[in-house]
Amino acid sequence: MMNEKKSTAGNSILSVFTGNTGIIGVLVILCVIVALATDKFLTPGNVISVLRQISINTYIALGMTLIIILGHIDLAVGAIVAMSGTLTVGFVVNQGMPIGVAIAAGIAIGILAGLIDGVVVSKFRVPAFIITMAMMNVCNGIAYVYSGGQSTRITDKFFIAIGTGYLFNIIPLPVVYMIILIAVFSFLLSKTKFGTYVYAIGGNREAARLSGVLIKKVEIIVFTLSGALAAFAGLVLASRMYSGQPSVGSGYEMDAIAACVLGGTSMAGGRGRISGTVFGAMVIGIISNGLNLIGVSSYWQLIVKGLIIACAVVLDSQKGNLALLRKKK
Repeated sequence: MMNEKKSTAGNSILSVFTGNTGIIGVLVILCVIVALATDKFLTPGNVISVLRQISINTYIALGMTLIIILGHIDLAVGAIVAMSGTLTVGFVVNQGMPIGVAIAAGIAIGILAGLIDGVVVSKFRVPAFIITMAMMNVCNGIAYVYSGGQSTRITDKFFIAIGTGYLFNIIPLPVVYMIILIAVFSFLLSKTKFGTYVYAIGGNREAARLSGVLIKKVEIIVFTLSGALAAFAGLVLASRMYSGQPSVGSGYEMDAIAACVLGGTSMAGGRGRISGTVFGAMVIGIISNGLNLIGVSSYWQLIVKGLIIACAVVLDSQKGNLALLRKKK
């Protein structure tokens, strides 16, 4: 029995690498190039910095992976990051709420935003692109109206420790959260009926409906999870920055989408894996970190990220065409 469990675990670990050979190859090449370009890249301090940077994007990308596998998109996550962080800090500093209550309220608001998106998408069949873009504006507006467009400073030690603390004085807490969430969502997507339903809906919505899958319920849950993860990312980010800033979430949705697509999640739905998304987030994080170390302007970094997303989408579409040709043969 023990041997069977070890064999299963070994096969699972092996599948992570065999199923992501392309993105792992890109990651290795990228690390070599950046390491040759600057000797600061492989220093312990920078490695920890990269892991912290990757963690925020990974939280959001985990939810985005499920949404894209369903065949949808969520453009509101970046705005939810800003709204949740700004409101949580504001509740503590301006309203004098206890830390625990403020954190719960900030995350609950993010969950509510995701829930609304899910209900509108599933019940009213509004394209996710439209409703999440509308929600993006609403959440950004709430963050700016509440804060007056100004950042709010917080000095509470417990709150700050959420994003800046360490486990055993070695591993940053944001990285610990990331590892836990990766394990949870990997299990959810690959080992549960819910994960099977997500793949089924994204692969063939009509076939899933005829098989008795509760499509609306699954969609609502997935969008709600995405909102919760974005809100949690906003909380950790606000803690790291010692403040709530209404402008901080800009572009996070694009980084999350890029991580998913680079990791092999199909924009057409029905295909993707958490491990691929994690490697994709690593690529995005290392690109940003490497360009910063080399001294490349943040404006050029936007161009690089945009080109990466475009190339990944083109490659994904070509994979789909090749798969169709093979089936015809």
